[in-house]
Amino acid sequence: MTRSFAKALLLFLTLFGCDPHLRAADLTLRLQDPPAAGTLIVLLFDAANAFGDLRDPAARFETALDGRDVYRFEGVPSGEYALLAYLDENANGRIDRNFIGIPREPLGFSNGYRPKGPPSYARAAFFLAEDETREFTIGLARPLGRLGRVGIGGACLLRGSPYRGSNRLVYRLIPAVTYTGERLQIYGPYVQCGLFGSDRARMAATGRYRLGPYEEDDSPALDGLGDRKDTLMAGLAVQLEPGGGLDLSVSYEHDVLGRVEGGRAQIAVDKTFQLGRVRLSPELALDWLSADLAGHDYGVPPTAATPARPAWDVGAAVNTETGLRAFVDISRDWLLAAGVAVEWLDNNITRSPIVEDDHVVKGFATLSYVL
Repeated sequence: MTRSFAKALLLFLTLFGCDPHLRAADLTLRLQDPPAAGTLIVLLFDAANAFGDLRDPAARFETALDGRDVYRFEGVPSGEYALLAYLDENANGRIDRNFIGIPREPLGFSNGYRPKGPPSYARAAFFLAEDETREFTIGLARPLGRLGRVGIGGACLLRGSPYRGSNRLVYRLIPAVTYTGERLQIYGPYVQCGLFGSDRARMAATGRYRLGPYEEDDSPALDGLGDRKDTLMAGLAVQLEPGGGLDLSVSYEHDVLGRVEGGRAQIAVDKTFQLGRVRLSPELALDWLSADLAGHDYGVPPTAATPARPAWDVGAAVNTETGLRAFVDISRDWLLAAGVAVEWLDNNITRSPIVEDDHVVKGFATLSYVL
């Protein structure tokens, strides 16, 4: 039975007053190299967003392991599900996670699915028909292994130009090493390390590669201001995950190479949705730019003023940013992360004699092969 036909059948039965979940089915799990003892918990998810977060399952089953490799669960309502089974090592009844939110305990998914990033409901989903007995072979393994997960690939960073008379697209192609561990995460131009807290509320040290916004030969309006160089921003972030795919963060990062002599504070909120194999995260943020940083990007110092380009002291500024990030589980080993954002500029910035547009378009893409 195809998935589309199964969904149509469910809809038809529901419309005509027949609840398909009244007819039960059975699940059989065959464990590869089963533990000799412990508690096995099986979770069934019927929604992509809940499965992506591994929270709020539609059904939960629990059994004590006794050395057998086959376990049967009866009376499962029929329907479409994605299955997660995990070994509850400390018997606390929940999935233990690290600082980044990745499960620590051995687990396995339906359809032989072994995600190397956020799990995709589409890859693990199956339809369980009424009175059916479905068997899955599950291998329980820690998602990050013993040393963490490493990937290699490349990244592209993009930034548009809001400057008068310039249509240059600033971009960098850089090699990208990805790593996900207990506390440390490196993803292309971004790195974070959990300092203390939990998967729901934590403080992390962060760092990111920052593109220089312009070169002076991009436009006559920029002539004589000098090239703006790339730099490294680093700082601290408080990150909250209240649930339901919602993420909140408050952060501050400063130029650690001394090329900008300024910093940026940000308050950001995003919510994650699952769409097939694509994990989407729309984001809204407020960015506070220090006077040094705003002046570096958009100001005109008195020493560079001309009759056609008067001096302009931007001062501190507050920009609004809207964006969309996507994570794509391309295959078992290939992962794609990409994003685009529009930064809406403060009035003090848009009044600068070198600025023409009221916004900046930014983007990135990282493609990695996960070992």
